[in-house]
Amino acid sequence: MPAFRPSFRCFFRHPRTVLAMALLGLAVTAGAAQAQSTDVDEIVARANQAAYYAGDDGRSEARMRIVDGSGREQVRQFTLLRRDVDDGRQRYLVAFSRPADVRGTVFLVHKNPGAADDRWLYLPGLDLVRRIAPGDKRTSFVGSHVFYEDVSGRHLEDDRHTLVETTDAHYVVKSEPKDPGSVEFAAFTTWIDRDTWLPVRSEYARADGRVYRRMEVLEVREIDGYPTGTRMRMEDLDSGGHTEIEFRFSAYDLGIPDAVFTERSLRNPPRQWLERQ
Repeated sequence: MPAFRPSFRCFFRHPRTVLAMALLGLAVTAGAAQAQSTDVDEIVARANQAAYYAGDDGRSEARMRIVDGSGREQVRQFTLLRRDVDDGRQRYLVAFSRPADVRGTVFLVHKNPGAADDRWLYLPGLDLVRRIAPGDKRTSFVGSHVFYEDVSGRHLEDDRHTLVETTDAHYVVKSEPKDPGSVEFAAFTTWIDRDTWLPVRSEYARADGRVYRRMEVLEVREIDGYPTGTRMRMEDLDSGGHTEIEFRFSAYDLGIPDAVFTERSLRNPPRQWLERQ
């Protein structure tokens, strides 16, 4: 029997066939794109939940070691309190205890998904409460390589997310800002652990593709049933400096009241919640 040789001309003799195939191709392509979009949005949402929403509230003591490009070190210690409200809204209070020049400094965040976050910083030396403008959210947090926005996290809706790779260990997601003029980066890539859903590495790049900032989680432990990053490092690849933070005595679902996260706590920190239980 002679081999069958399909002729492309036979398809083009039937316009309805061509149209049907074209529509089918568009439907498959659109369906795949929509599925990928849904999948990546779910991945990013779960990673955000794991990183910032473990439990209904939480408390942790932190030791921050700041190293500049010349190797000079500073150490800061603080306690972080968090409470979830509803619809993704959260409250954060960060109170510094060491060294002497930052003791009594308090940082308060009201996280408002879909709107600008409210941030305040109390400077005890000046007895001054300073409102942090939205445009300052990506500036240094008390002289470290961590930004104000890093403390409570970036809003998911501020970026477009693309799943660029899935490995045995990680989902690799590229995120590009919807408002490029509001940030200093062109895109950032995040490695999300497939077992814990924790973002374990993020790299920020400028428009030329050069990575200038990197975050890595160096240690993860399970605390009260929640995988928790207990040691992380933020690097400034331009200056060569970095900041390492070790989180200790973390605990969740403590019943921290909403009254702790008001402007009143800036000048009068809630000692009963800041001290170890």
